[in-house]
Amino acid sequence: MKRPTIADVAKRAGVTKAAVSFALNGQPGVSAATRERIVAIADEVGFKPSSAARALSDGKSGAFGLIIDRPARTLGIEPYFMQLISGIQAELSAHHVTLLFTVAEDQTAEIEMYRTWWAQRKVDGVILVDLQMGDRRVPVLEELSMPAVVVGHPRGAGGLPAVWQDDRAANAILVGHLAGFGHRRIARVGGFPRYWHSELRTDAFARIAGAAGLAAVSVDADYTAEHGVEATRALLDGPEPPTAILYDNDVMAVAALGAVQRAGLAVPGDLSIMAWGDSALCELVHPAVTALRWDTVAAGALAARLLREVVDGADVASLEENAPQLMVRESTGPARPGT
Repeated sequence: MKRPTIADVAKRAGVTKAAVSFALNGQPGVSAATRERIVAIADEVGFKPSSAARALSDGKSGAFGLIIDRPARTLGIEPYFMQLISGIQAELSAHHVTLLFTVAEDQTAEIEMYRTWWAQRKVDGVILVDLQMGDRRVPVLEELSMPAVVVGHPRGAGGLPAVWQDDRAANAILVGHLAGFGHRRIARVGGFPRYWHSELRTDAFARIAGAAGLAAVSVDADYTAEHGVEATRALLDGPEPPTAILYDNDVMAVAALGAVQRAGLAVPGDLSIMAWGDSALCELVHPAVTALRWDTVAAGALAARLLREVVDGADVASLEENAPQLMVRESTGPARPGT
């Protein structure tokens, strides 16, 4: 079946194509009765104005963009991004805004996509994730005057508004939990060191553990199960293995739990395990994994709401996410006597 056009709507309504455009884009130039009749006919024939047409009529495409430059296989197993996207989508859907989502190989490809989207009026703004040290995307977006909101710490966001986590407060919760169980040697398996959140979490972990009199070490990984297991083995094979390990995501924590158990160690008897982010994965294993529960869906919705406000011309400030809740489960317990 042929896709209906603006000319088809105009012919059935007995008006000009310009009148149809005014009516469907909420612009003055037609009476309320005519607007109502045109909208009804457009719905009846299934006509939807294209984003390009909307952009030409009111300067907006009605879409926001999100690009993630992580491997697709990583996105498929890490619940964080699915929760974030669901929050973004829920907020945008409620306001009839489309989310244009894709993945990129690296920052160069991502930046080129931003330039193309902006030149072609594909999106009205973008949500930036995985903020990196010396991030090249931030100055490009500022140069383009492209509305953007960062999901990440304001420290690396330049002049862009951000939705951010308090890494210091979160680390204080986690380290305090382990210190309360008598752990004196703890470790953290982080993510890519190029990310701002990795740098901030590593620094906060070291400072808070040091202030509590704990020996602490951080190692880098890539958020995958394989690297989480490798990092765990390296820590446990060291001269002074930790009695507790904090993982930067749930995937690494759950994978490490299985590897530790297969090696004949008891959790939490020999090693306590914690995760920075909670998900169903943490509850489905045995023992269930102690984790921080962030409201990631709400954070995604907040980022989308801030971007709507930026696109509408508002002066928007950075906002902190809601504080997380520590979900204490069976994977953490007292340190072995003498360790």
